Amino acid sequence: MDTKGHRKIETGVVIRCKQDKTAIVALEKVQVHPIYKKRIRRLKNVHVHDEKNETRVGDTVTIIETRPLSKTKRWRVKQILAHSRVSQEK
Repeated sequence: MDTKGHRKIETGVVIRCKQDKTAIVALEKVQVHPIYKKRIRRLKNVHVHDEKNETRVGDTVTIIETRPLSKTKRWRVKQILAHSRVSQEK
C-alpha cells in the first residue's frame, strides 16, 4: 500500500529552535469532554527538521510527516505561515 500521498500535515507554533537544523513545535488539539462538554487543550511537542534554520521562536509553521531522520525527528517544516514579531525585530 502506498501511503506517500497520505502524510499527516499539522500546524503549530515553534517553541524552541536552539539546536542546529531542529526546531521544537507545539501542536495544540482541543477536545470536548464527552460528559461535561468542557473544552480541554492537549499540547504535544514534536521535533521538526528545519534544513535552512529559518524558523524562530513564535513562528507559526506547517509541518509534514516524514521518514525517521533521527531518534526523535519524524517531521519536517513544510511552510512558515507567519513570523513572530520578536523574530522580525532581530
